[in-house]
Amino acid sequence: MNCQIELLKKIAKETRYEILKMALNGESSHIGSSLSCVDLLVGLYWNFLNIYPKEPNCITRDRFIISKGHAISALYAILALKGFFDKDYLLTFNHDGSSLPEHPSPFCVPGLEVATGSLGHGLSIGLGIALAGKISKENYKVVALLSDGECNEGSIWEAALFAPAKKLNNIIAIIDFNKWQATGRSEETMQISPLADKWKAFGWEVYEIDGNDMQQIINIFDLINERQQKPVAIISHTIKGKGISFMEDDNNWHYRILKKEELLKAKIELEL
Repeated sequence: MNCQIELLKKIAKETRYEILKMALNGESSHIGSSLSCVDLLVGLYWNFLNIYPKEPNCITRDRFIISKGHAISALYAILALKGFFDKDYLLTFNHDGSSLPEHPSPFCVPGLEVATGSLGHGLSIGLGIALAGKISKENYKVVALLSDGECNEGSIWEAALFAPAKKLNNIIAIIDFNKWQATGRSEETMQISPLADKWKAFGWEVYEIDGNDMQQIINIFDLINERQQKPVAIISHTIKGKGISFMEDDNNWHYRILKKEELLKAKIELEL
């Protein structure tokens, strides 16, 4: 297990570097939001989701929806490293005519399920896909990654009411709780806490983890695989900008454009 964890940590470092290269080359923002969820994505794609890079539309595949679409560079990097498409294509991110836009369009690349970025919709879309799976008797899971600020949206709580009513034990909502949104602290914008209690009250099985701790991530996915009986919400406490010291918990990196010398400094930190 320790060897596996170290391998996943190495993949996470590589993913973070690819995100930064994309940001520099594409002159794009939302770097901090992408970095906070990297460990969760690595855990999902290397240790939980049943996916088929050579058959990305296989009907039995698990579905992943990145509802916080502004963090799409993290998912692009993951899909490339997982073999859904050539990693060199990441260099076209956010360029005119590229299939890697700063907010994703549906099926713009293999492995990308839906268009997201208008916050508050990913979970509802995921519930529709999960319900379709139940109706068609397909044994796949649906995972939706939300931001904490996204939980301000009423549509999230409508979805939270729907899932238990339909007994959807094939849906997992992961909240990337990095404590920031757009222009301020999530807790100062809306009364988001106690977040776990809110999801429990709506009828979900709820877990809280350190979403940047690979061992905790793997443990919770293993547990869900063994015992999921109802909709699951994972409150993942993360750090915005995780992995790069001068970006961590600094909301300026929600909007700032990376400089070449900063990329070089980050590469040294990542030991790549």
